[in-house]
Amino acid sequence: MELPQEIIRRKRDGETLSAANITAFVNAMSAGSITDGQVAAFAMAVFFNGMKREEAVALTLAMRDSGDVLDWSDLPGPVVDKHSTGGVGDNVSLMLAPLAVACGAYVPMISGRGLGHTGGTLDKMDSIPGYISQPDNTLFRKVVREVGCAIIGQTANLAPADKRLYSIRDVTATVESIPLITASILSKKLSAGLNALVLDVKSGNGAFMARNRDAVALATSIVEVANGAGLPTTALLTDMNEPLALAAGNAVEVKNAVDFLTGDRRDTRLESVTLALVGEMLLSARLAPNLKAAIDKTREALNSGKAAEVFGRMVAGLGGPSDFIEKLGHYLPSAPITVEVSAPVASYVASIDTRAIGITVVALGGGRIRPQDPVDHAVGITALQPIGAKMEKGEPVARVHARTQDDAKTAALAIEKAYGFTDRKPRTVNPVLRRIGA
Repeated sequence: MELPQEIIRRKRDGETLSAANITAFVNAMSAGSITDGQVAAFAMAVFFNGMKREEAVALTLAMRDSGDVLDWSDLPGPVVDKHSTGGVGDNVSLMLAPLAVACGAYVPMISGRGLGHTGGTLDKMDSIPGYISQPDNTLFRKVVREVGCAIIGQTANLAPADKRLYSIRDVTATVESIPLITASILSKKLSAGLNALVLDVKSGNGAFMARNRDAVALATSIVEVANGAGLPTTALLTDMNEPLALAAGNAVEVKNAVDFLTGDRRDTRLESVTLALVGEMLLSARLAPNLKAAIDKTREALNSGKAAEVFGRMVAGLGGPSDFIEKLGHYLPSAPITVEVSAPVASYVASIDTRAIGITVVALGGGRIRPQDPVDHAVGITALQPIGAKMEKGEPVARVHARTQDDAKTAALAIEKAYGFTDRKPRTVNPVLRRIGA
């Protein structure tokens, strides 16, 4: 290996690094034989000069190989997963995993906790009493084999190089580098031993990539690098200019997901995005001949109740109640204070500051201000009216679930500011904006 400072210098000067040099640098980073300052300098050099596709592939594979790589070759079906760049009211994973299983796939889903104003799948699953969101590998494999899916947190030795690099990026203003974001996401997904991956890349005022062109650039990078690393991957660009579900929080989103699976209630935008993503997964895994057939198969699995049954078995397999689906209200925590936010005049919902809705959930206690903060799984917002909804004066546009009256009042004021109204019915958009393939 060249000296670390020489590798840094090459990238600083805009040169293309060899796969051997990138691998050696990542290995040294994992072994602790280079300093945080050198890692930070490397990240900053990449931030300013970028990486070619082959460099990003090499970085991704080296970070994948820094720890365990799961092997699911003993399973009788394809292993698939989904990654979302994060949104508000985005509980798609809770329906997507059991739906894919009901259609013949296996989904070992390694998820994260809330980040910034966006909710985390793992925090939602932790709303379920007894659910083991970070099991050992033996239980993880057992549930995936017997049920077909398991939604869990990242284990300690999956892509450990990414953990070090990310922690340094987080404090050196290098998080927004597309090659580094790409390698971070894909190193973990490749570690999970997948046969296919679909991405849900959000764009809009509630997304990390608010501008459409930035979201397209990120989706294109991840798709190209993933396929270059041997993982068949497609991406859907989806709209996050309003919450995806009519609920935002933890327990409230779990209830929303179970209502979706059982057919008690299905939010239109949420259904469109979920079916489209599962369809992409089935197509990539060769479980359907075309996208229409894949979506038809997904809809059949949803309407038959098979996906709801899979979700219930997964919850029980990971320590949750065996009758969770049937007695949902008995098990999920609920906040003691409920306050409605009313429409000021007869009107239509014209706009929603989606990021503000997410921040309001965090402020209620449903997310973290500091990494070590506990999460209140009971609080959140429900009955969030979508853009285009016709409102009568005084009709609720949202319902706040809070721990105290003061929290509820503050949240209600924030929601009032987040909603815009008009006297003319606004144009609504299909939440699936674009498909990006290899």
